[in-house]
Amino acid sequence: MTKYCLLTGASRGIGHATVKVLQREGWRVLTVSRQPFSDECRWPGARESHIQADLADLSAIPALAADVRSRLQDGELAALVNNAGISPKVRDGERMGVADTDPATWMQVLNVNLVSTALLVRELLPELTKAKASIVNVTSIAGSRVHPFAGVAYAASKAGLAALTRELAHEFGPLGIRSNAISPGEIATSILSPGTDGLVQREVPLQRLGTTDEVAKTIHFLCTDASSYINGAEIHINGGQHV
Repeated sequence: MTKYCLLTGASRGIGHATVKVLQREGWRVLTVSRQPFSDECRWPGARESHIQADLADLSAIPALAADVRSRLQDGELAALVNNAGISPKVRDGERMGVADTDPATWMQVLNVNLVSTALLVRELLPELTKAKASIVNVTSIAGSRVHPFAGVAYAASKAGLAALTRELAHEFGPLGIRSNAISPGEIATSILSPGTDGLVQREVPLQRLGTTDEVAKTIHFLCTDASSYINGAEIHINGGQHV
């Protein structure tokens, strides 16, 4: 039977790479992003499997879940990968500190990066339970240390997502649902901040950027039976930057 995965934040970077890895392994991946379908998503069935939704609008979560539910085979959702995340910058591209971040920005970042994850799990709990699913949340090294490029709202949301991962593991483990997180560091994507090369040389023991494929393969591992006794973990993917 085909396994279904719902992946948010699929329009670029880690999300793009994860779809490709899962599809190579025979998964059917439903993708969510706030952007309409992009022709850059050149994998089989991409257009038909895409759902456009803005996770900042929490009132739209039930409709999103209903759309997902209508597409599932036998009512089972084997994996939920919460990869969507936003990190607003100030006008010159610098990180947003407390003094720079207004209430609307706080709410937008927290809704997309944290609260929508909890509400998606809540709405799709029957489908996740039926499949004894794996939930994978994408946190960040910025959730556990001050980062020169990540703003305060982003960092707080990712720290909260790590805590939510533990809560999900505790609450839904008895239902057979595993919940884990991956915490990327400096990954080679199209939106790297200026100065990242210097940061890598100073702080990353492996002295190179990670690749989106390396992150995607770890996500895939957490979605499979190979990780069947891993629950409530946060796996660092940062070349040793956290040590």
